[in-house]
Amino acid sequence: MDPRHAELLEQTDREALGRRLRAARLARGLTQGDVAHDLMSVAFLSRIEAGHRGPTAPALAALAKRLDVTVESLLGEPDRHVVDEIRLALDYAELSLESGQPEVAETHLQQALTKLDTSRVDGMRDRARLLHARSLEATQREDDAIVELEELTDDAEADGMTRIRAGIALSRIYRETGDLGRAIECGQRVMTYVEEAGLDSCDEAVQLAVTLAAAHFERGDTGHAVRMCRKAIARAESLGSAQARASAYWNASVMQANRGDVAAAVPLAERALALLGEGQDARNLARLRTEVGRLQLELDPPALDEARHNLEQAAAELEWSSGSPVDRAWTLLGLARVAFLAGDLGESRDLIGKVHLTADGHAPLAEAEALVLEGRTLAAEGEADLAALAYQKAVHRLSAIGADQGAAQLWFDLADLFTGLGMAEAALDAYRRAAVSTGLRARMASTTLARS
Repeated sequence: MDPRHAELLEQTDREALGRRLRAARLARGLTQGDVAHDLMSVAFLSRIEAGHRGPTAPALAALAKRLDVTVESLLGEPDRHVVDEIRLALDYAELSLESGQPEVAETHLQQALTKLDTSRVDGMRDRARLLHARSLEATQREDDAIVELEELTDDAEADGMTRIRAGIALSRIYRETGDLGRAIECGQRVMTYVEEAGLDSCDEAVQLAVTLAAAHFERGDTGHAVRMCRKAIARAESLGSAQARASAYWNASVMQANRGDVAAAVPLAERALALLGEGQDARNLARLRTEVGRLQLELDPPALDEARHNLEQAAAELEWSSGSPVDRAWTLLGLARVAFLAGDLGESRDLIGKVHLTADGHAPLAEAEALVLEGRTLAAEGEADLAALAYQKAVHRLSAIGADQGAAQLWFDLADLFTGLGMAEAALDAYRRAAVSTGLRARMASTTLARS
């Protein structure tokens, strides 16, 4: 008998084994006497089927031969062709996701999950659950995806790499939907697991670190986020992984840009783009092209042609990759900015409309920035009141999800707009709101100051 079968036999539940043995016997219309015959006593076989006793490895092999079934089936192990069918279904599902066909992916995933319900295949169920979460996100069912990912990250029996990948996706989704507190909490929770399990020397650990850093940065913890990214870059360089290094450079670039140092951000983003281009991750490559395009628009003067090239290429790649509506919304927003800076206000307005239609409430940060651009477009057309309204909608959108750093910047932009329009009182109020959003408060009440 295969030594592996003997090992599995020791780990197999007796009652479950007995039920499978009895089911196989009844399926062939045999009595316990027919099966036992010269192998063992009927009483002993009865006790095995009842789960009171376990067969020896040679006895199990003899019973399997008598019943014309495999030892694996009696042990609850799937036949090889079933394993191959499950693996193929998961491969098809992943390919469908990468090709931007989440509905097709769900069909293959359902086939795999149905087979997994009756088969014990180590590792494949975790992979299926992670792919299922990806398909839910791709079809704009973020809440369902979050539930699946939360269960995976908390599953002590799940594969370590799967738990880390689930944590990365979960923190990113929370961040993209504006729930920065949960993005940080879940990212830190998984990071603690990574450190305790000794898994910090892998690509996934680096990607988790920079994902967590991005959430800290969005919340306003700028210094902490930048330090996290520097450590992640050092770790990625020591690992020598192109994907991990690209992830670290990418996030470091975003942070430098948001700190106002675009000149330092662009080389980092271009380095990340070159590294990621060595792999085959179409979605992340497209997302990075979008980020590079957005950075090129922040240069002085803006590199419009280069930005348009990267953004259009990203839009094309997102059409056939696993890009989510959030990814597409950010890319459309970049193209709207290109049109605005090029002086084509009509095209910019059309693209802004597509951002809102694509995001459909699933990308509040992108939608808020689209409202800002809409305000700038209206101001350029002389519609000051409508421009101010668009800015205020953007601010309220960010304030509602706790993105105070972004809200402060938008209040400041609005104050600048009001100043340019000669609306001094409105500008003063906007500056005050910008200060409040950053956490600044008056140290003494105005009435106290007046009395003193």
